[in-house]
Amino acid sequence: MDHLSKRAMDVLAGVDAVAGYTTYIELIRPLIEGKIIITTPMTKEVERVETAIETALNGKTCAVVSSGDPGVYAMAGLVFEMCNRKNIYVVSPGNSHEMKTDSRNLRIEVVPGIPALCSGAALLGAPLTHDFAAISLSDLLTNWEQIEQRLKAAAKADFVIVLYNPKSKKRNWQLKKAQEIILNYRDPQTPVGIVARAMREGQNVQIVPLKDLHKEDVDMQTTVFIGSSASVTYLNYMVTPRGYSNKYFLNKS
Repeated sequence: MDHLSKRAMDVLAGVDAVAGYTTYIELIRPLIEGKIIITTPMTKEVERVETAIETALNGKTCAVVSSGDPGVYAMAGLVFEMCNRKNIYVVSPGNSHEMKTDSRNLRIEVVPGIPALCSGAALLGAPLTHDFAAISLSDLLTNWEQIEQRLKAAAKADFVIVLYNPKSKKRNWQLKKAQEIILNYRDPQTPVGIVARAMREGQNVQIVPLKDLHKEDVDMQTTVFIGSSASVTYLNYMVTPRGYSNKYFLNKS
């Protein structure tokens, strides 16, 4: 909870109800005592958002919580998608537009958070100082053929690649396949940062060569940072130089 923004804390304190995945609700339980709790397990996101929207339409303020940032592989997109399908007129808190009297209305604020690629990068050092691509390995909502094409394109273009949702109990082969694809374009010794449960209890940070990625203990709460050709390890850190040394003289003394 140390890494929640003040705005997020204020919103949680002020709403009537909070909706979220069971695990995330437990992480903020001390902040939401006495509030209406809407919680569902993984893969029940639609039902959760549906209930949250109806709660808000019935006159109660409701926060939909996610881990990281709500707009990065999280719930903000689904909220807007469902409002669109339901023909709900949406206005942002700072918008001067009046609510419509002939339709259902909601005011929606997306409160930014710290995405896993930022919290994980901070723990690793500076792996994202140059261009990078973020790709989710979950094929629950995106077909694997499309994920493969994105992996190949990012690897060929020499982006640092951040992998979300790398492995679960049921999806246990995708990470090794991603490793094989990227090895076609990267040196086997390319540094890979592996960050589990960033900024939370059970946090674990390590750096391994790309050739050994398949041997590591990785789960859905892990973010994987695969370096570009420029990425290096320095002491216990992973760094991707921006290119200053190519343009400026960096004094060694």
